[in-house]
Amino acid sequence: MRKILFPALLIAVVAIGLLHLFTPGDLILYHNIYRRLSYFPIVLGGLWFGVPGGLGLAVLSSIAFIPHVLLYAGHGPQAVSELMEIVLYLAAGLLVGVISGRQTRLRERYRQLSEKLQASYARLHEETAQLIEAETRLAAAQKFSALGRLSASLAHEIKNPLASIKGAAEILRDEFPGDHPKREFVDILFKETDRLHDTVEETLRYAKGRPREREEALAPLAAVARHVGALLERQLREKQVRFILPANGETRHLLVESAKFSQVLLNLGLNALDAVRPGGQIWLMVENAGDGGWRISVCDDGPGVPEAEKERIFEPFYSGKTDGTGLGLLISRKIVASYGGSLRATDRPGGGACFEIFLPAKNGAGLGQAG
Repeated sequence: MRKILFPALLIAVVAIGLLHLFTPGDLILYHNIYRRLSYFPIVLGGLWFGVPGGLGLAVLSSIAFIPHVLLYAGHGPQAVSELMEIVLYLAAGLLVGVISGRQTRLRERYRQLSEKLQASYARLHEETAQLIEAETRLAAAQKFSALGRLSASLAHEIKNPLASIKGAAEILRDEFPGDHPKREFVDILFKETDRLHDTVEETLRYAKGRPREREEALAPLAAVARHVGALLERQLREKQVRFILPANGETRHLLVESAKFSQVLLNLGLNALDAVRPGGQIWLMVENAGDGGWRISVCDDGPGVPEAEKERIFEPFYSGKTDGTGLGLLISRKIVASYGGSLRATDRPGGGACFEIFLPAKNGAGLGQAG
């Protein structure tokens, strides 16, 4: 744009000079108009280009004005008046250029100050965000610390009643032979009591900083899934929800730690059960993900998980349910992560939510494949 402005002003100066040259000298009114017009390119040159532009156009305007001055050479006062016009051109160009230059420098100073303020504001905003994040993490750490102490205390208090429950279960098992229709429920009671006992022991070991003493026995995922289905049977029946296990044989080939994966699938199943409407469906799907890895999905036909909450639901103490603790999905993700895997929330193609578990190839962390 500036490349066009200066040539335009230069053309205006030349045009005014030609008007002076070709207008007869006795037409004083026209020459007075032309000399006043000369101030416009001078002033604009000073405003747009500073002192160099103002003085440059003033000099060019003076040169273009010289043929008109020569017409009055030897006319005394009139010639002096015409020469003073040139002085005024130069003075106007210099003055406007100086003022414009000062304004330009002032604008540049304000611009630099504005950039510094914006940079300071951005840095302050970033530091504030970091401080808020640090405070959030500190609050979560304090909650976890309190929760850890409470968990250790509860685990210690649960041990004695749990032993009594297990003793009662042993008595009930003696009352129901293996072919009795209610023996299955006694076995479930026994297995869940053992799982709760292992959880209590692990909580106490973790609180005391002791390493894990033994690895849990592996079981086919199919057996774990059937066990979880039995635990959910009453809720499924009351809500008339179908829990569909995979029809393929993949679940028989994947070996997992029974108690841990029962906890993961139970958490995911309960969440799905809360999400679906009466008469809905929940699917457990298992497929080989390649490279020896496995993909386990618990899907439902409920409303799904909003995009903005797909990561938030794994945050500690965040729950969309009024009676939720906000720890189920977090614990499930940590269990899966302990095997080098991942747990994420996705959308089911036909509507609803899917929680996908990816387990890598066997890595000595309680995963295996049946032969």
